[in-house]
Amino acid sequence: MALFGLFKSKKESLDKGLEKTRESVFSKLTRAVVGKSKVDDEVLDNLEEVLVTSDVGVDTTLKIIGRIEERVSRDKYVSAEELQTLLREEISLLLEENKAGEVKNFEEQLNKKPYVMMVVGVNGVGKTTTIGKLAHQFKGAGKKVVIGAADTFRAAAIDQLKVWGERAGVPVVAQSMGSDPASVAFDTLQSAMNQEADVVIIDTAGRLHNKVGLMSELSKIKRVMQKIVPDAPHEILLVLDASTGQNAFEQAKQFTAATEVNALALTKLDGTAKGGVVIGISDQFKIPVKYIGVGEKIDDLQLFDRRSFVDSLFGSSKS
Repeated sequence: MALFGLFKSKKESLDKGLEKTRESVFSKLTRAVVGKSKVDDEVLDNLEEVLVTSDVGVDTTLKIIGRIEERVSRDKYVSAEELQTLLREEISLLLEENKAGEVKNFEEQLNKKPYVMMVVGVNGVGKTTTIGKLAHQFKGAGKKVVIGAADTFRAAAIDQLKVWGERAGVPVVAQSMGSDPASVAFDTLQSAMNQEADVVIIDTAGRLHNKVGLMSELSKIKRVMQKIVPDAPHEILLVLDASTGQNAFEQAKQFTAATEVNALALTKLDGTAKGGVVIGISDQFKIPVKYIGVGEKIDDLQLFDRRSFVDSLFGSSKS
C-alpha cells in the first residue's frame, strides 16, 4: 500500500510539473486540427509549428513529422483525432531509441563501489540543488554518500552545498574558495574510500569561461580521481534548466564537446511550458535523460520514466 502511495505521489508530481507544457502543447494541437477530418499537408505544417514552438527543436521536429508522414501515407486515411495517438507513439519511440528513462531505481545503477558521479552545468540551472536531492535519494535507498565541493570558483557554491549536505544528512568535503578543484575531488574520493561509501557526487565549476579552459579543468579532475578509483567517474551528469528552452540545447552542445557526458538531468520542468526540450535534447545528443526536477521539495527530483513522462505530457495514463 505504501509503495502504491509513493508511486501515486510521484505520478501526481509529474502530472503537475508538466501541466504548463501539456496545456500549451494541446491548446496549440487543437488549433492545428480544428475543422479538419484527416491529416493533410496543412495539418502536418501546423503540427511542425506546434512542436518547434514547444522547444522540441527543429531537427527532432522534422524527424517526428517525417515519421508521421510515412504512417499517414502507409495507412492512407488518418483522422485528425488520431494525430494525438500518432504523436504520442512517435515521441515514446524516440525516447526509447535514446535510452531515456532506462534506470528504474536508485540502487539499480550502482554497479561500482564507490559509484562516482561528476556533475556539470552552468550556474543557475539547479546543479547544486540537484546534487543535494540526489544525495537525499541515494541515502534514502540505504546508501552511504559523500559529496565533493569542487566548484571552488564561488564561495556561495561551497556554502550552498554544505547546507544541502546538512539537509540530506550527508558529509561534504570542501576546501576554501579558490582551491584547486582537482585537489577537492582527490580528497573527496580518499574520504569516500576510507568510509567505504557507496556513492560519491562531485560538483564542478558552473562557468562556461571558454571551451578549452572547461575541458582542461574537467579533464584534470578526472585524471586526479582516477589515481584513487581507476575508472572514475562512472557518470558525468549534465544538469540543464528546462525553462531556458533553446538555450539548454546550446549548453548541451558546449558541455558534450568539453567532456564525455553520459546522463542528463532536466530541472525546473514545473515552472515552464518548454517541457518539449526533454524530447529534443535526448534525441539530438543521444544522451539518456536520467533525472527530472518537477518541484522545489527535496523529493521532487525523480528518476526519468519515459512512459510516465509521455502519459503526463498527453494527459492520459493509457499505455
